[in-house]
Amino acid sequence: MNLVKATGTIGGLTLVSRVAGFAREMLMSRVMGASWQADAFFVAFRLPNTFRRLFGEGAFSAGFVPLYSQRLHGPGGQAEAKHFSEEVLAVFAPTLVLFTLVFEVIMGPFVALLSGYTGEKLQLATFLTSITFPYLVLISLVSLFSGILNSLARFTAAAFAPALLNLAMLSALIFVPDGGHITATALAIAVTLGGVLQLALLMAACKRAGIVLKWRRPRLTPGVRQFVRVVIPATLGAGVYQISAFIDTFFLTRIGTGAMSYFNYADRLNQLPLGVIGAALGTAILPQVSKHVGAGQQEEAAKVQGQAAELAMLLCLPAALALAVSSGPLVSALFQGGHFTAEDARLSALTLAIISLGLPAYVLVKVLTPGFYARQDTATPVKTAAFVLLANIGLNFALIPPFGIGGLAAAIAICSWLNCLILYVILHRRGHFRIQGWLASRVIRQLIAAAAMVGALFAIKMGLASFFAGSVGHRMLGVIALVGGGMAVYFPLVWLLGGTDKEELRSLVRRRRKYTDAG
Repeated sequence: MNLVKATGTIGGLTLVSRVAGFAREMLMSRVMGASWQADAFFVAFRLPNTFRRLFGEGAFSAGFVPLYSQRLHGPGGQAEAKHFSEEVLAVFAPTLVLFTLVFEVIMGPFVALLSGYTGEKLQLATFLTSITFPYLVLISLVSLFSGILNSLARFTAAAFAPALLNLAMLSALIFVPDGGHITATALAIAVTLGGVLQLALLMAACKRAGIVLKWRRPRLTPGVRQFVRVVIPATLGAGVYQISAFIDTFFLTRIGTGAMSYFNYADRLNQLPLGVIGAALGTAILPQVSKHVGAGQQEEAAKVQGQAAELAMLLCLPAALALAVSSGPLVSALFQGGHFTAEDARLSALTLAIISLGLPAYVLVKVLTPGFYARQDTATPVKTAAFVLLANIGLNFALIPPFGIGGLAAAIAICSWLNCLILYVILHRRGHFRIQGWLASRVIRQLIAAAAMVGALFAIKMGLASFFAGSVGHRMLGVIALVGGGMAVYFPLVWLLGGTDKEELRSLVRRRRKYTDAG
């Protein structure tokens, strides 16, 4: 399986979801604004998603994918891998349901403790969260079926599934555009409905791949015990990351009305390259690294990570710098209007400009962690995450009082780089992954090209200043000029400077042309 091709497939379909997500956020900002009802919904949406990253994308993927991959490529083949999946499902699903029921019971006190809300705002946040929380069960089961499909190198359905959530929420905004409590409730219902649609899609995709899981009685079989031994440290590690997310929510809800909304819209733009590049790379390389490690091919495993790091920096460096430089025009063009004022756009843009500086580090973490997970070492990332969590708490207390939401964004960016540095140092010392000369040389050339791009972006901003102060149409044209101008400078220059593997890209283009001609 080609890494660039796999990443392109996953990233391209993820981009479809992100575009739908942008349409959703653009409409939501105008319908809901930065109101307290919007803040209440974002709290309700953030809670199940935080636990989803704990149980689904974090611990489950780290434990399940390598073990499933080993069985799939072992003597037992697909039959043994399928049996293992059924054993895990039999224990995993009831655990999730029980966890969700417990939280439904304690929802009121939990939301009050986390948000600090009172009165009508607390009542609405609690009500909305009780509607959205079942999404946790649905999307965690989606992770199981996604893990199966990814191990079979079938990335399409899993990469497209998030688009269904965005389309469901977009439909709620279109059909219930009243704003306030009514629209917030419709959005909460759409979240859970989106989870149902995602699970149905993934189960159908597994059926097409010949994988139909049977429901079994929960039993602690040897395979389940092995899974638990791997997944518990990963849960603790992912738990540390999600505690950090809860801490961010804790501070955001206390900064003032609108802070949750400002952070959400800034993070939506920041998540575009994170989702398209970071999630795609992490998903694509974990099965490959696991396969090479299982076969004792340590150099091949390191080579896969090196190629992924090169591709990550090739795409993330320009994305991060472009978001930082162009945050004002981007937020204004996409979100300003209706109930979302110019001041709301300014504060969201400030948050984006700062938080995006941690983007390359965040994506590199997605490249580095498979080096631990593939070796069934989930304890080391736990220790790293715990240290970074403490640093994040300290930075929040130090930076938020003088700088508000900008201080919180700075703490996130700094901790992303700290996490990346620690993970790399550990892998380097163990001899599992080191930055080779070819990789360092290409990254330096990418930095030179990115610096030239930044100069071009500043020139475009100055030349089109009247556009960015005009109507929505003028602002959108200005953004198109920024994006197009930045790409027109960066990618040709990085090609000329040798900042990427030209032969790999040429072969990818040839494959795409052959596929197009055949169609």
